[in-house]
Amino acid sequence: MSSSTSKPGARRIACLLLGVAFMAGCERAPQISPQAIATRNAPPERMFKGTLAGQPAHFVVDACEVFRVRHMRGDEVEWTSVLAPEPYPFFTGCERQSLSFDAAEGVLTATLGRRAFGAGGCCATGGTYRTTDGLVWKRTGH
Repeated sequence: MSSSTSKPGARRIACLLLGVAFMAGCERAPQISPQAIATRNAPPERMFKGTLAGQPAHFVVDACEVFRVRHMRGDEVEWTSVLAPEPYPFFTGCERQSLSFDAAEGVLTATLGRRAFGAGGCCATGGTYRTTDGLVWKRTGH
């Protein structure tokens, strides 16, 4: 066999191997929910993960709302809303949101503030809320 007749066969094999390698690399990455992404990317001041009232607890604040985080299979999570500021009749945007934990008192504090669009300063709704169990939140300031 001459080298000119074996090259087309070698090219076909090379193309076939390249195609197989390409297809193997094109598997879809598992999709995760926006909540899982937001939980993973939340800065420390917007997340609490620890013990609250003697129980493991995980909370995240997003869009001026506090959610309890429940871990599912893999990286997936489920959010349950536990605290949100009162509704406001006009369009608002989240101006401030944070979580902080006082270990000495066992108190989780959420600061939420929604500002009405076009209004100066903060905040049309929200305030400071405290909880010792993650279920009952008491407003302690505006």
